[in-house]
Amino acid sequence: MSELAELKRIIEGAMLASESPLTIDNLESLFVVESPTRSEIRDAIAEIEADCESRGFELKKVATGYRFQVKEEYSEWVSRLWEERAPRYTRALLETLALIAYKQPITRGDIEEIRGVAVSTNIIRTLLEREWVRVVGHRDVPGRPAMYATTKHFLDYFNVASLEELPTLQEIKDIAAEDASLVIEEPLIEMTSIELEPEDLELEGANETDLDAVSQQVDQIQENIRQVMAPRLEERDEDWDDLEPGESRSEHAGEASLMESEEELLTDQRADDTADDREEISDPESDIDLDQNKDA
Repeated sequence: MSELAELKRIIEGAMLASESPLTIDNLESLFVVESPTRSEIRDAIAEIEADCESRGFELKKVATGYRFQVKEEYSEWVSRLWEERAPRYTRALLETLALIAYKQPITRGDIEEIRGVAVSTNIIRTLLEREWVRVVGHRDVPGRPAMYATTKHFLDYFNVASLEELPTLQEIKDIAAEDASLVIEEPLIEMTSIELEPEDLELEGANETDLDAVSQQVDQIQENIRQVMAPRLEERDEDWDDLEPGESRSEHAGEASLMESEEELLTDQRADDTADDREEISDPESDIDLDQNKDA
């Protein structure tokens, strides 16, 4: 198999059928008889990359091999094929992932010391489940904390072949400085003014007059309520004025209620005595029986 055009078609078909990127070894294993050399496979890949320059997709080399993917400038239209939205990651998760990428291998304690806050267990679990980070060892200190590093899946997701392709910290600072220096020339909100007609102005004045009248009526009602409640408040204040020095209002109120209950008991006893007297007067037979007993 020496024809380059045929080799290109085979490689293109294999990459389209594969669910994951293919390496040179994977492509070489496709041929049993008349296997092409590794240099021939690289030449075919280079020509495929050149052919894709005028197309909407490209042949991209990532950490785990070569793959076809849509060019970034066309992602706005292609993404509309899927109803689900791209996942949104929290700032804490991205900061943790960035520290692992630039400071690996790194422990959870190191991340917390740099960020100044505790790292949630859910963040570490999410990164492990997505296979963006992995445990590469344990630090030889008390507790033996796990040390984390990024994986090839992390590089594939962010469309880079190696960690060297990640932007440097100085480049990130420059980008942040450029964003901070951006000046918005046009206002975000257009300010508009509304001109009122003379009729609208008259209605506005009338509404204000009505509100003033209503507020005056409310004030008058409140004043009437105060005048009605004032005598009762004065009587209560006079009762409090009768307190002796050192006597609390609660004690005075308790003594008053006790005196009222004693008066009620005396009233009930007087009523019972009066009823007994009436029964004795209205029962003449009892008087006759008493007289007969005395004679006997």
